[in-house]
Amino acid sequence: MNSFVTQWVDAHGAASALMIGGLLMGFVFGWAAQQSRFCARASIIDAYERRLTDRSAVWLLAFAVAVLSVQVAVAGGWLNPSKSRFIDQPGSMSGALFGGLLFGFGMILTRGCAGRLIVLTGSGNLRAAISGLVFAVTVQAAISGWLMPMRSAISGWWRIDAGPSRDLLAISHLGPWGGLALGVLFTLLAVWVAAAKLKHQTNTVVMSVLVGLTVGGGWLWTQMVASHSFDPVSLQSLTFASPSADWLMRVLSKPGLGDLGFEAALLPATLLGAFLSALLRREFKFESFKSENKMGHYMLGAVLMGFGAVLAGGCTVGAAMSGGSIFALTAWVTLVSIFVGSCVILKLQRRFEFLV
Repeated sequence: MNSFVTQWVDAHGAASALMIGGLLMGFVFGWAAQQSRFCARASIIDAYERRLTDRSAVWLLAFAVAVLSVQVAVAGGWLNPSKSRFIDQPGSMSGALFGGLLFGFGMILTRGCAGRLIVLTGSGNLRAAISGLVFAVTVQAAISGWLMPMRSAISGWWRIDAGPSRDLLAISHLGPWGGLALGVLFTLLAVWVAAAKLKHQTNTVVMSVLVGLTVGGGWLWTQMVASHSFDPVSLQSLTFASPSADWLMRVLSKPGLGDLGFEAALLPATLLGAFLSALLRREFKFESFKSENKMGHYMLGAVLMGFGAVLAGGCTVGAAMSGGSIFALTAWVTLVSIFVGSCVILKLQRRFEFLV
């Protein structure tokens, strides 16, 4: 694989090599997430209700495999996470905290995170498609539109420097071998839960593992391209917030496709993977809103998710899984904040019927 990437970069350039990686990881993620019913929201609801189900097992297994695969690569010297945006650039603790809370609020109302909305859209869910569009508009508004001043102000409340201060393994002095040990522990826990909750569901187990491997695959692919490119290449893995905004602007104001790169290739490939999986499994069907009240919940949730994702530097996949797998401090703050925000809105839903 390394030699293939080297030859491709030499012959066609880094941008096209990154695009191939994005298409590959996105397609596998869409295919596997559709079949495994991978959903962060569902696993959080299980945790809130103090129970373990197959939904919890799927998310935990995917997350554990993501962490383990990345930490194996780090320990083996194949990946240098200090060059990723989660560590190599200044960050915002206030953005991770408040962004995660808002994302958690929105995810519950919208009935899915950004990645889940794309997978559901590929399966014919029109509610998810419209919510995804509102999400993309909000992300773009927070990046460079009307919401940018508010986002910049909140992000500036508590800034942290780039480097070791953003790396949990450096802060804790655990180092790469400590990260590998944690990855093994997470995986053992996930296997134990999967053995209890995913009995006789071999395909679901395999698809959950594939979801996690796409995160590790994304980091490794961009690292290989960066190592063989004369141009600077940012290390990255799966994320769906910024690609959503990017595709919105491509459709509205950019003629042609232009250079896709890794992130931009992810979204259409994920959509295609989910669509083909749903089609082959005869699970593709059009679904719409069932009431006006529900539509309001979806739209509000999409706005909260979009603004929260930009504040936090990613979604449940982009920050919590991709950033969490390299033990970036702000990514783990985002993950915890998403959980807390989701639990708060779930509690409110049980008290006030109009939020249900």
